[in-house]
Amino acid sequence: MLNSKLRVVVMAGLAALALALGGPSASAATRKPAAQAKVSKVTKPARNTANVKARAKARPAAVRRPVVARVEAPARPSFGQLYGLHESDDPLDLRSSVAFVMDQDTNEVLFSKNPDAVLPIASITKLMTAVVVTEARLSLDESLTISDDDVDTEKGTRSRLVVGTQLTRGEMLHLALMSSENRAAHALGRHFPGGLQAFVSAMNAKARALGMNDTRYVEPTGLSSSNQSSARDLATLVKAAYQVPLIRELSTSPEYQVSLGRRQLQFHTTNRLVKSPDWDIGLQKTGYISEAGQCLVMQARLAGRKLIMVLLDSAGKYSRIGDAERIRRWLSGAPEQMSAHPVAAGRSAG
Repeated sequence: MLNSKLRVVVMAGLAALALALGGPSASAATRKPAAQAKVSKVTKPARNTANVKARAKARPAAVRRPVVARVEAPARPSFGQLYGLHESDDPLDLRSSVAFVMDQDTNEVLFSKNPDAVLPIASITKLMTAVVVTEARLSLDESLTISDDDVDTEKGTRSRLVVGTQLTRGEMLHLALMSSENRAAHALGRHFPGGLQAFVSAMNAKARALGMNDTRYVEPTGLSSSNQSSARDLATLVKAAYQVPLIRELSTSPEYQVSLGRRQLQFHTTNRLVKSPDWDIGLQKTGYISEAGQCLVMQARLAGRKLIMVLLDSAGKYSRIGDAERIRRWLSGAPEQMSAHPVAAGRSAG
């Protein structure tokens, strides 16, 4: 009897030890509960997942967060692209759909590509803004204040000249020409005698006086695509603006610092060619809005001649600079043939 009881106790102990170690000597009866527990652990998350799906289906449609693929908006075509001007070929393979190079002294046309196409001119507009301001002989030391009216509602561009900023007319003119500061240009027009409308009228009157018959202005910054002109007209404007020493000086300034209270703000030119030792630039202005593409006008001394260069509707961020360099290399490489190979004008648009 004692041996039997001892045998039972020993067997029970061995079975418990085998169960604890998970060894092969454990009986089917002892493994079964472990197997059931294992199945229970696997099926429980599955049931929770089903519950989550059920709750998601029951959730109101307004609460659900659908995954929406991000789609980049296509770039808006420029007017030149819409008119098909980029299909015009030229020997220099320019990225600009409009190009015009003229001798400043003789008016001889050295290079011409779609010169009469009437297109938006973006911030090239500010060159006429500067002409009107300087011809009005207004005090350059008068303090002007940036107001809500000067904030760009056309394109939503930003500016470091916050509302309330006070600068002199001369400082505003400097920033408008060198850094293409839109609020500065707008403030110049708004502080003109008679206000903004009188200023725009003066811009158009000056264009007519210069014989710029393809040119129209509606505001002083160039943010509106309704400010339009042709390359021939802009060459005329550059020639007239070059006669004003202040415009020459401010437009070719590489950088400028203004004081706003205790802060000092540094501004830089929008045309890196101004700092290039390969260029002798007497006047320049850049421009860009999507409707106009990249634009550039310059007066520069090349191959021993004073030349006026107009590039409009160039495709690509740096393409107007690349086109200017192509023209410079062409002129510098064969100065005696400059007038022998002008590019024929392409189709016009307007």
